Amino acid sequence: MGITYHAQEALEGIVSIELPEAGRKVGAGEPIAVIESVKAASDIHSPVAGEITEVNTGLNGEPDALNRAPYESWLFRVQPDDGSSTAGLLGPDKYAKLIEE
Repeated sequence: MGITYHAQEALEGIVSIELPEAGRKVGAGEPIAVIESVKAASDIHSPVAGEITEVNTGLNGEPDALNRAPYESWLFRVQPDDGSSTAGLLGPDKYAKLIEE
């Protein structure tokens, strides 16, 4: 789980991030992290129900890595619950079309 180039560009100047704890159970759409920039604070929601299996703690000391390299600077990993649907998630092409609108 991470943010897109488009999202980091809109946030601009990320100054802090609050990440969830590994082992936490989450619901689809549940706010589970907060990114704060010089412009605003934004909630990050889980795309699926499941368990946080890993957290990129390196971002705690270097949150601006999300601006420099958003695709390499992942936030956390979620193991979807059995039966949790990923069908509604957007791939790169659908996402690009969405942000163009």
